[in-house]
Amino acid sequence: MEFTAKQVAQFIQGSIEGDENVTINTFAKIEEGVPGAISFLSNPKYTHYIYETKSSVVLVDETLILDKPVEATIIRVASARDCVAKLLQMYDAAMRPKKCGIDSLAFISSTAQIGKDVYIGAFVCIGDGAVIGDGCQIYPNTVIGDNVKLGNDCIIYPNVTVYMGCKFGNRITIHSGSVIGADGFGFAPNGKDGYDKIPQIGIVTIEDDVEIGANTCVDRSTMGSTIIRRGVKLDNLIQIAHNVEVGENTVMSAQVGIAGSTKVGQWCMFGGQVGISGHIEIGDKVFLGAKSGVIGNLKSNQTLIGTPPVGKLSYFKSQALVQKLPEIYRELEALKKEVKELKK
Repeated sequence: MEFTAKQVAQFIQGSIEGDENVTINTFAKIEEGVPGAISFLSNPKYTHYIYETKSSVVLVDETLILDKPVEATIIRVASARDCVAKLLQMYDAAMRPKKCGIDSLAFISSTAQIGKDVYIGAFVCIGDGAVIGDGCQIYPNTVIGDNVKLGNDCIIYPNVTVYMGCKFGNRITIHSGSVIGADGFGFAPNGKDGYDKIPQIGIVTIEDDVEIGANTCVDRSTMGSTIIRRGVKLDNLIQIAHNVEVGENTVMSAQVGIAGSTKVGQWCMFGGQVGISGHIEIGDKVFLGAKSGVIGNLKSNQTLIGTPPVGKLSYFKSQALVQKLPEIYRELEALKKEVKELKK
């Protein structure tokens, strides 16, 4: 599909500098621009690329000052990053139209309820009493267990497994390989020859507008429900344990692990490989840097890093001191030797 710079500017309410009739049909990084591509510039470190890019159109912030002429057509907007996200959504919708229809190789229980305008791919298995809402898309090899309930317009990509009884809201996206509702990790030493399994009889509840990345696991609760609140975004390879509650609009990067019965507040952001112990509470708007390890409750409105997590300035100061420890140790040993000599 092709669009003119004028059409793009009208869609994102931007102002044009250059040829409004130039056409674009793809996206490219500004440093990898090609004719017919649209790029964007929001980070000042990349400003020099705008003078040499081969892209036909470049989105920039309206505050950007150019030192010399630019060959590409410029579209100025309030936020180039936000506008390119809108354009990518539009492009994605055009290039990947919504599928519809039920493949003849899918298995659907006679007691399942299937909504309107759904897509169910080959080798999908939908169990007894399951409810699939209108407009859902369920891709091949996915298993939807007994009594699972999906709201409207959910997208479940290939090879996802949703165990029995789990409840989904509307507009939920689950990427390939994820497992929702496997048993929580519940075992008790029996004092004899091993462990007794504690039955996990709860479910997983996922509210509206949640997206879960590939190979992420959300465990069912021992009792009640593990809960993923509205607007949460989880990356690939994340583990959410039993009875955890994740607050609205919280986001987590890859390899975050949250132990059982922990409650995470709203609008939190966790970097990669953050580990959080069980039975604690994390407040709202807590930002944790990568590899942080949390062993106790955290109050709201903090930016922390490290194990245990501390403020960024304290963390980086302590890391600088760690690098000097060998030198400090040598100086200490020399002082001890001097003191010993003086005592003779």
